[in-house]
Amino acid sequence: MDDRPVLIASEGQLEGQRWTIDKEEFVVGRGSDCNIILPERQVSRHHVRITHEDNSYILHDLGSKNGTHLNGQPFTGSIKLNDGDQIQMALSVKLVFVGTGATLPLTFEPPTLEGNLIIDESRRTVRIKNKDLTPPLSLAQFRLLQLLHNADGAVVSRDDIVNTVWPESEGIGVSEQAIDALVRRLRDRLSELDPYNYIVTVRGHGFRLDNKPH
Repeated sequence: MDDRPVLIASEGQLEGQRWTIDKEEFVVGRGSDCNIILPERQVSRHHVRITHEDNSYILHDLGSKNGTHLNGQPFTGSIKLNDGDQIQMALSVKLVFVGTGATLPLTFEPPTLEGNLIIDESRRTVRIKNKDLTPPLSLAQFRLLQLLHNADGAVVSRDDIVNTVWPESEGIGVSEQAIDALVRRLRDRLSELDPYNYIVTVRGHGFRLDNKPH
């Protein structure tokens, strides 16, 4: 039986995924060189590190921009991890530490979703008020909605939209009109199920998703 500890994502895009801590130094963050790569804008490139020292596992905050919480309390510096500890990064990703010898939970209860709009990234589907949007969104429309959804209400800049929706462009040749046209088409598609204005224009800054219950 493998008695190495495990991290389980209980919130965020990667909810339900598990990673075995199989190195003496285990880094979590948004950077491509991390052991766990979290595709969340609020997560720092190198957010936290877990080390194995004297038969214990130690959590280190790496000076993350948007902060780390341990069991709901803000945390900086280093601290020993215990079985069941919840590590929350930038209030957007939560990982549960399952220590050696502990019983690994088979599943997590799905989180309570407060908003009317729900996206399933694995199937690339959108559901509003318990109705699926059909036909599915185009790839560009879904990338935009996914970006706004993952920002969790924060404003997404036009540059972020270009880099996410048209990554092959490297930020060159995508006009303001192209972005506005994409936003307009996405609004039209969402209005097929709900006339509520989910995509809010923040003049001079970008766009944000308003997914409050209504």
